Amino acid sequence: MGKGNAQLKKQTLLLAVFAVALGMTLALHAAGPEITVYKLSTCGCCGLWVEHLKKNDFQVTVHEVPSVDEYKERYGVPKELESCHTAVVAGYTIEGHVPASDILRLLKEHPAAKGLAVPGMPLGSPGMEGSRKDAYDVILFTADGKTSVFQHYTGN
Repeated sequence: MGKGNAQLKKQTLLLAVFAVALGMTLALHAAGPEITVYKLSTCGCCGLWVEHLKKNDFQVTVHEVPSVDEYKERYGVPKELESCHTAVVAGYTIEGHVPASDILRLLKEHPAAKGLAVPGMPLGSPGMEGSRKDAYDVILFTADGKTSVFQHYTGN
């Protein structure tokens, strides 16, 4: 009976280890991508964009900084694509009010690019919601300055 009891304890221990590992794997899978946002503390629309990311399961770290210019330069945002905040996710730069769905698509497709940008602050983009929606493009940009339309959104 001692040998059978030892075998049962060993099986129970292995099952417990497997259950813990499975639980950790599911928890990691359930958590969305980690993104770091650099924004001014006084920018309300940036805060609304951060909330948009959180609602879409991103794990957001926010750094409120006195100026975002150094981060735009550090992460290679072309001047013509600048907006009010800069973020980084999985090695990509995200500039401005880029919808979470486009960031997720970028991470899934993993193109050879520097990042995505929504230049300016178009009404109707995440964080800039209201009754009016301007047409705008999400721009894919490369480290050497090439750009292309990644996604187009129509206005009303």
